[in-house]
Amino acid sequence: MDGSSRAARILVASNRGPVAYSVGDDGELRSRRGGGGVVSGLSAIESDSASLWVCAALTEGDREAVRRGVAEPGSRMIAVDPDVFHAAYNDIANSVLWFVHHMLYQTPLEPAFDQDFRTEWAAYETYNAAFADALAEEAATGASVLVQDYHLALVPAMLRERRPDLRIGHFSHTPWAPPDYFRLLPDDIAVALLEGILGADRAAFLTRRWADAFAACCADVLGATVSADGREVTHRGRTTRLGVHGLGADADFLRERAHRDDVAEQMATLRAETGPGRRLIVRVDRTELSKNIVRGLYAYRRLLTDRPGWRSRVVHVAFAYPSRQDLAVYREYTQEVARVAEEINAEFGTADWQPVLLKVDDDFARSLAAYRLADVALVNPIRDGMNLVAKEMPVVSDNGVALVLSREAGAFEELGDDAIVVNPYDVSATAEALNTALTLPDAERADRTKRLAAAATALPPTQWFLDQLGALEA
Repeated sequence: MDGSSRAARILVASNRGPVAYSVGDDGELRSRRGGGGVVSGLSAIESDSASLWVCAALTEGDREAVRRGVAEPGSRMIAVDPDVFHAAYNDIANSVLWFVHHMLYQTPLEPAFDQDFRTEWAAYETYNAAFADALAEEAATGASVLVQDYHLALVPAMLRERRPDLRIGHFSHTPWAPPDYFRLLPDDIAVALLEGILGADRAAFLTRRWADAFAACCADVLGATVSADGREVTHRGRTTRLGVHGLGADADFLRERAHRDDVAEQMATLRAETGPGRRLIVRVDRTELSKNIVRGLYAYRRLLTDRPGWRSRVVHVAFAYPSRQDLAVYREYTQEVARVAEEINAEFGTADWQPVLLKVDDDFARSLAAYRLADVALVNPIRDGMNLVAKEMPVVSDNGVALVLSREAGAFEELGDDAIVVNPYDVSATAEALNTALTLPDAERADRTKRLAAAATALPPTQWFLDQLGALEA
């Protein structure tokens, strides 16, 4: 395709796109719009016909949409061979890169990078190359391209080779591992990932901590030069600027959505299930290994053991929505969450009190209902790029919420001053933090909630996206 026929001036590339397709029993395609910060952010430029979202066909429904030539306006789906996609997405992105950046490996046993890994890595390279090819084909001369996350870490350098005229940005939605942990990866793979992102003009992160870790890896692994202020990395004659954009909650959307009739109905149901007058400790998570749900349950059990006065006066509302169930380790973790919840209910429950109310079927209206009713929000990840739940609960809380927050969540950087901060591995200290949160005076809880909500909404999704675009084009 020659330069005159390239149309898109602003491009976003991500594994998941704005719409997912399924094939109904009647053979008709049905679409469902996704959520999240990237979807909200891109809506700011959707009216511009010169913007394009490039994403992968994740499901058979998506691939069928590609075969039929069906596409959401302003988007292009790439139909990668299913085996290539599985190896790139499940075996590399989610089973290696995710584990490295969240520091989740049990190192006496894993990882072990053998020939199977090399085959999977080749699929990851193929997957990234497919994105680079599509972006190179679609981008207008001098266009701006925003590449998203660890699934596409090689794309910036690949795209730079194909289209040196483009302005390229990369955004990491996860933490970034410190050098000693990042070096678990084979040396050539560590180099490839860093040089892949350094193909961008600008690499951005959710917090300064993650940006600094990336810069440290570049210096340690590549011998790159990091500027005195940590804002630039120079390697092989090219300089990549580093940026920080702490994605915030979408206050207007959340407050409007949280006051619809279906949420009110779910609030009434939750109150009936938990019992009148009881305090609610609420968590809402996907059952990702990093979310630390099991230790949260252990801490709640410790609270009931050490402070029996809370028995029958508090309920732990735990929404643990299954994630990545095609990976055995995630299925096992989801089962362990259910097992521990059942143990607590068996040990402490009475005829009229169920200590843990566990829900594993995803329901957004019910999640918002729990947000509004929560007395305490428990957000205790082992490690998290940001954690929007910590930001969303204070925004929609009806009567103020005390936030128990892990210091390893990216949100700690913005919310730590008004949260009750915990070491996510310290079960006893987390139990004490829950007690502190439950006994916080009403006026203090209300004041903290206001400050938390203000910090949480400082950079809403649309502005988050536009800030990155503006910084890239500056």
